[in-house]
Amino acid sequence: MRAGHEVHLAFGPIYGPEGSLLERVQAFRTADGRGIATHTVPNLVRELSPWRDRMAYSECRRLIAKLDPDIVHTHSSKAGILGRLAGWKEGGAAGRRGIVHTIHGLPFHPYESRWRNWIYIHSERLAARRCHAIVTVCDAMKTQALAAGIGREDLYTTVYSGMETEQFLDPGVTCEQVRGQLGLSSNDFVVGTVARLAELKGHDDLLDAIGQTMRDKPGWKMLWVGDGWWRDRLMSRVRELGLEKQVILTGLVPPEQVPAMMRAMDVLVHPSYREGLPRTVPQALLSSVPVVVYNVDGAPEVCINGQTGRLVAPGQRSALREAIAWMADHPVERAALAERGRDLCRERFSVQRMIDDLQKVYEGVLHRLPGRSSGST
Repeated sequence: MRAGHEVHLAFGPIYGPEGSLLERVQAFRTADGRGIATHTVPNLVRELSPWRDRMAYSECRRLIAKLDPDIVHTHSSKAGILGRLAGWKEGGAAGRRGIVHTIHGLPFHPYESRWRNWIYIHSERLAARRCHAIVTVCDAMKTQALAAGIGREDLYTTVYSGMETEQFLDPGVTCEQVRGQLGLSSNDFVVGTVARLAELKGHDDLLDAIGQTMRDKPGWKMLWVGDGWWRDRLMSRVRELGLEKQVILTGLVPPEQVPAMMRAMDVLVHPSYREGLPRTVPQALLSSVPVVVYNVDGAPEVCINGQTGRLVAPGQRSALREAIAWMADHPVERAALAERGRDLCRERFSVQRMIDDLQKVYEGVLHRLPGRSSGST
């Protein structure tokens, strides 16, 4: 958020074990003292629900009409579709305001049911015709969206997600300090994840890949940072495998503690089947932690195989085991991977670069609107 802009954030009901950044948003202030106004859209729920979706569309229209913004910038799948349709109806089509959407991850994928994919693809095609610009967090999202017939190529701009790089570059604690707090020793080989405990995040794959190796090598440990709907089932599997003393589950931790958690890891493994561009991967590299990642979506744009990490074909548990074992056996080489990744991510994922790039998108959209050459968001 740039000083001088007025920003409003609208969202659906917040629930579940995955955490929320709402308190941080409400406490945020720019250099000139501006905050972010927040608005709950009561019927903007995650699951498909025709009645509530229609209500959420009407709620979005009323909110947009009331606020009269220069830019409506939508995110996520269903909220992005409903928000774009509402924004287009409330002034976007007439050129009174710009409609921008960011694709963080596409809602359709090979692991979803055919009928849901059909709904999402056709809805995304419709919504793409009702916005002025589409931002993607990686080039892969643009390629996949265009292949599905969503929008025109000239709508798209890649803007990598910004993050507070300094707290990962220097979290203010050492590896030994964090490991001591977690009950880990300096001699342990720690395989870490930072992800929701949920479907398609790959925690089962990780247990399948190195569960036996961990039983053979008590010094191998897993550090799972996060929480989610699959927590009880996954921890039941951990106990069945006899690994309850080797798998440390932190539960949900505040975002400001994630950099410290990463310092405790020897390698971050992210075996997610779909992701957009996984933020946890550049965060690990910024923390000088090498990565092993499934080769999906935008992962290769930051985990460059053999240069900044190791890529593994999704679902290939034997290859996942081999890549993790290679990291354990090659400490010098894995440190070199992390260092190259640190150099790549330091600039590419800075908050300021993201802000500057988004500002250019907004200015370009406003410049093309009838009778407008600039504006605020």
